[in-house]
Amino acid sequence: MNLQVFIDSFWKILLPGLTVSIPLTVISFSLAMVIAIITALIQFANIKILKDLARFYIWFIRGTPLLVQLFVVFYGLPSIGITIQAIPAAIIVFSINEGAYCAETMRGALESIPKGQLEAGYCVGMSYIQTIYRIVLPQALRVAFPSLFNALISLVKDTSLASNITVTEMMMQTRMINAKVYEALTLYLEVALIYLMFSTILTYIQRWGEKKLSSYEKH
Repeated sequence: MNLQVFIDSFWKILLPGLTVSIPLTVISFSLAMVIAIITALIQFANIKILKDLARFYIWFIRGTPLLVQLFVVFYGLPSIGITIQAIPAAIIVFSINEGAYCAETMRGALESIPKGQLEAGYCVGMSYIQTIYRIVLPQALRVAFPSLFNALISLVKDTSLASNITVTEMMMQTRMINAKVYEALTLYLEVALIYLMFSTILTYIQRWGEKKLSSYEKH
């Protein structure tokens, strides 16, 4: 392991992580949560046609590799006249992919809420939509929080796949540096440590969030 290469390349790899990988994660996960909540609520409402469409979306996305989805959007769509730049393409694919997984998490959380919560909302004069958004959904989000945060941590690592569609994030930067210095072991261990650092920070945030939610529930 070349210590000098490690030191010289650290900031060069970290910077795309801070300016590309993390923003890509935050934007994609935020959109994924919107998709997940809508998809989960559609299934929870049990409207047959919409529920079937939601199930098909989840089935298709979870049944195909994320890398293949990236290639279809970035390299495949131009053949039918639809060209999307690399970063928007990555955001679209990560959002849709993560949305499918988080939708199942949210569906399970929604179904774990006692049916009496809906009835309680009706009893105080709330409509179905008001009851869902004021009573059921907040409780479901608390139940789903650990799993959703795990998905966020996984997404940070999955952004490395964006290098395959020319996004200059940490993996792409590492490859470019390696092409100049030929220190693959040093550089790939280094980028692995940076991903580990990001994941560790998020893990501590997750634990803090879980403690806050736990203390909130006690009160």
